Amino acid sequence: MALPNEEEKTEDYLFKIVLIGDSAVGKSNLLARFARDEFYPNSKSTIGVEFQTQKMDINGKEVKAQIWDTAGQERFRAVTSAYYRGAVGALLVYDISRRQTFDSIGRWLNELHTHSDMNVVTILVGNKSDLKDAREVATAEGKSLAEAQGLFFMETSALDSSNVAAAFETVVKEIYNILSRKVMMSQELNKSDVSHIENGKTVVLQGEGEQEAAAADAEPAKGCC
Repeated sequence: MALPNEEEKTEDYLFKIVLIGDSAVGKSNLLARFARDEFYPNSKSTIGVEFQTQKMDINGKEVKAQIWDTAGQERFRAVTSAYYRGAVGALLVYDISRRQTFDSIGRWLNELHTHSDMNVVTILVGNKSDLKDAREVATAEGKSLAEAQGLFFMETSALDSSNVAAAFETVVKEIYNILSRKVMMSQELNKSDVSHIENGKTVVLQGEGEQEAAAADAEPAKGCC
């Protein structure tokens, strides 16, 4: 007879990640390549919102990434608040062969920070790296912008798969690492409280929210959870 925890085993963590960027930069194909190893050369613009889930193993823990894809066109921005709500990671995508999509990055970052936590783990993705002869944005420009904004950076190609999995995994692993550090810090706080009690010292009990705030204050500026 199987034990209950074996029958009911679920993912240890569920992270919501959003794909953002101008229309036709390849967001949907990045997701299709990562989640299903598929590519659609004649892919049409996304209407509304779609999402896929992908399971990953990180340090023996099962992590489920729920990746949301939305239309880049302005007329679909009514879904903005709901789309970003609860997101802990983001892939900010531009097309290396269309400079205007790179020039829009600042606007997308502002929207991300307006509608979600400022500490969302974000990677800047220069997609369509296979279009070498049509390149309008140099790799160095992407790296420079990412460094200035405190973002991860990677160039990808949904067509030939290069760096697609690595881009998503970079975000998921960083979210997991930040969460793990916060759990450890919370445990240390609890141990500290017990130690004070054993030593007969006065203890000021922290609420759960205050403990999380204390842990967040000790974190580096870039975080998510």
